[in-house]
Amino acid sequence: MKKQSLGALALAVAAACAVVPAIAGNPLFSDKFTADPAVLVDKGRVYLYTGHDEARPKPQDKDFVLNEWLVYSTCDMKNWTAHGTALRYDVFKWSGGSAWASDITKVGNKYYFYATVHDNSTNAKGIGVAVADSPTGPFRDAIGKALITNDMTMETDIAWDDIDPGIFVDDDGTPWLFWGNQTLKFVKLKKNMIEMDGDIQTTSLPHYTEAPYVHKRNGIYYLSYSREFPEHTVYATAKKVTGPWHYRGKIMDQNKKTPTIHQAFAEFNGKSYIFYHNAELPTGDEFRRSVAVEEFKYNADGTIPFIPQTTEGPAANPTAACKK
Repeated sequence: MKKQSLGALALAVAAACAVVPAIAGNPLFSDKFTADPAVLVDKGRVYLYTGHDEARPKPQDKDFVLNEWLVYSTCDMKNWTAHGTALRYDVFKWSGGSAWASDITKVGNKYYFYATVHDNSTNAKGIGVAVADSPTGPFRDAIGKALITNDMTMETDIAWDDIDPGIFVDDDGTPWLFWGNQTLKFVKLKKNMIEMDGDIQTTSLPHYTEAPYVHKRNGIYYLSYSREFPEHTVYATAKKVTGPWHYRGKIMDQNKKTPTIHQAFAEFNGKSYIFYHNAELPTGDEFRRSVAVEEFKYNADGTIPFIPQTTEGPAANPTAACKK
């Protein structure tokens, strides 16, 4: 019995940190349904965090079933290691479920994870913050309550307008949080990453739906987001993180099998990437989505080209971390 137990334990450990078999490049993973990618580049590796779609095929389930966020990593953009569950919604004791879209950043030696969950105090979606000493966790609640609650924002009367956090830390170390469905909201955070430093602000963007993501390149601020419904991905640019934002156009078309699409950008080993989700696995649908990634090149003037979805995905781009 002892030998069998040790063997089972070894198999479990191996499965928790296993190289995920490639199928055809995209979608990235075939053994689980994944959604709403968040990306962190750290020490020669890309860490990818996804929601885990656990809904059964329609008509058995007719809504999202998300209880946890998964974490994967790669040193070459081709071979991915599965690290298992990064955290579950119940890390937040004040939450009643719904592990929706998230984002992550590293400040100092800490990893801050901003997560959409159901906030029991308002019976609506809210945003919590978890923190860890490693990109793969374990994560713990950094505040003990929601950072953003539904009663802080009154622009709409829906219970899911405080979703899709996008965390951006500017060159001077100032953190900004962007989020929102139907209305884009943003707030400056204190450098402790867990408190607001000023009032919540809103900004107007054409046909904005959700999934705001801010990144900066060569002094230009880029704000990408999901537009209309079914959604397609578009972007705007600005000279300041607070705007005004100038609409630039479409980045990616809407999906065929799910009305949502949710993007994140990364610079890795000298190349540019966009992560997103579709529903292209067998039995994929609105509530059974799959994360994918494409390599792209900025235009000479800094604009982002239209990026088609592919089944091949990006070519291998190994870093020195692959030799460790």
